Amino acid sequence: MPERKSILLRLDPAVHDALARWAAAELRSTNAQIEFLLREALREEGRLPNEAGKMRRPGRPRRTDPEQPDEST
Repeated sequence: MPERKSILLRLDPAVHDALARWAAAELRSTNAQIEFLLREALREEGRLPNEAGKMRRPGRPRRTDPEQPDEST
């Protein structure tokens, strides 16, 4: 998976709070909610690049080493 870009985003505190509440209601992080909304806007306008990877799945990334013990037990 390619490395993800980081950006600094300045938001009005009320807008951030509204996004955070919306994200929590949809079981996403605020960051994931912003990415979801941006992708939807790009898709609606026909501007989402074909080479754009899929969004990450919610939760922790899966382990890549099956030999590693499960930490949840």
